[in-house]
Formats: sequence, C-alpha cells, structure tokens
Amino acid sequence: MGRLRRAGVSSFGISGTNAHVIVEEAPVVAESGSERGVPSGVVPWVLSGRSDAALRGQAERLAAFVEARPEVSVAGVGASLVNGRAVHEHRAVVVGAGREELLDAVRALARGTGEGAAVVGERG
Repeated sequence: MGRLRRAGVSSFGISGTNAHVIVEEAPVVAESGSERGVPSGVVPWVLSGRSDAALRGQAERLAAFVEARPEVSVAGVGASLVNGRAVHEHRAVVVGAGREELLDAVRALARGTGEGAAVVGERG
C-alpha cells in the first residue's frame, strides 16, 4: 500500500489522432510549522461600489461579516472579494498583515476617513 496511485488513459481518434495520459497521485508534502491556511505577509482586500456611499456601505458590511465570523480566513475573504464580486467605478484596496489590521482599515474606509491602510480611487 505504500505506492503512489497511478492511472493511464488512452484515446484513439478516428482520424488517426492518438492521445495518452498518465495521471499520478501528488506526493505528500510535509506541512510547515505555521498554521495551515494563514498567509504570511500582507493580504489585500479589494472593494468597489457604484458610488462613494456604496463603497463605504460595502466596507461596513464586510467589517460586520468578518467580525461575526472569527473562523473566516483573511486570505479566503481576499480571494472571494477578487473572484466573486463585480468591479464598479469607485474602488478601494485595504491591506494588512492580519485580521485586526485589515478590519481597522475597512472600518476606517466605512467611516470615510483617510486613516488606515487603504488606497481609494475611481475608474478613470
């Protein structure tokens, strides 16, 4: 049982095209000492809205969502914001090395203040 799993797939086409693939199980990688799923370094959270008020509202809802769910990964939130949301005219990116730093920046964005690690702009 100590062997890697391996499978072969062959396809023989009518026009003489033949394809052969060998698929093998990925090797086991030892985990590092860091906690799994927690990124090291700075994580960006990208937000956008149709207006400045909508952008601030999005920041407020995001802060409430993350505060209510301590189990949520900051990297997972960042990936969802980039891959799962539409991009509108008013945009902001907050960056932070951890949950509290990111939440502080999002809260500042929601208040409309210039404090925190946020970059705000509009599509030109």
